[in-house]
Amino acid sequence: MQKITTFLWFNNEAEEAAKFYTSVFKDSKIISTSYYGEGAPLPKGTALVVTFQLNGQEFMALNGGPHFKFTEAISLSIACETQQELDYYWDKLSAGGSQQQCGWLKDKYGLSWQVVPAKLGEWMTDKDHTKSDRVMAAVMKMVKLDIQTMQDAYNGK
Repeated sequence: MQKITTFLWFNNEAEEAAKFYTSVFKDSKIISTSYYGEGAPLPKGTALVVTFQLNGQEFMALNGGPHFKFTEAISLSIACETQQELDYYWDKLSAGGSQQQCGWLKDKYGLSWQVVPAKLGEWMTDKDHTKSDRVMAAVMKMVKLDIQTMQDAYNGK
């Protein structure tokens, strides 16, 4: 069992969201679902908590009602090795949501994601600050990130 689990609050879409996320990510599954009973804040039979894994990482989704909404103050980041992988996640997760600046998107449930190259951390922390500055300048011009453009900026091309 992992020590820290991301817990996501949904109005009443926890089960639907968990099914969606597990369909997008390979090696993913729903582990368990508990349901509201009589006298609960949501109708009996509505999912209460859905526990699921995305690529081995455990998450819990709660149907807690409309009290809280997702904001960009927290996001999930996906490190992509290839442009094909980046495009796949970008297209799947932004469908029905919104695409935002610098590789960020909101999915149809309002959860923010960063779909980024796996090398982004390396590029942004290079001791040669001109390299990281060029990468950042390139990123600021993009919505969906283009790995080759970022690599070229890093290399000074």
